[in-house]
Amino acid sequence: MARRSSGRRKSYRSRNLNFNRNTGSGRTFAVAAIFFMLALFLAPPIKSYFVQRAQISALQSQLKSDNTALDEARKELMLWQDPDYIKSQARERLHFVLPGERQYIVTGTDGTNTDEAAQTDVVKNLPEGQPWYTRMIASITEAGKA
Repeated sequence: MARRSSGRRKSYRSRNLNFNRNTGSGRTFAVAAIFFMLALFLAPPIKSYFVQRAQISALQSQLKSDNTALDEARKELMLWQDPDYIKSQARERLHFVLPGERQYIVTGTDGTNTDEAAQTDVVKNLPEGQPWYTRMIASITEAGKA
């Protein structure tokens, strides 16, 4: 007797139920859902971790700059505790002199001669080709403006 299974038609129920095809996609969906939920639960703590790390580094740099400013203030305090430094600052800033001394203040030490610059400006503003008295009056007027 020969088997008729090869020529036999499958029933409706056995044709529509394919368990091998559905198990692969179900597992993939379950794994993807687990990873999604894991990412959803871990995202806020990871974000706060990186925000706190940024705050810590900003505070460390601020602390470093504050320590530098504190060191500079301590150095200046040490200078102001020296009586010779106080005298030199009083002479320089407030123009104090000791009894019996005479102070001379020299102005125009920046290297430019202000008289020459002023003369050239006055000469430029004088009218050309006018009589000497007109030029003299213009010169006096210009000198009065300066």
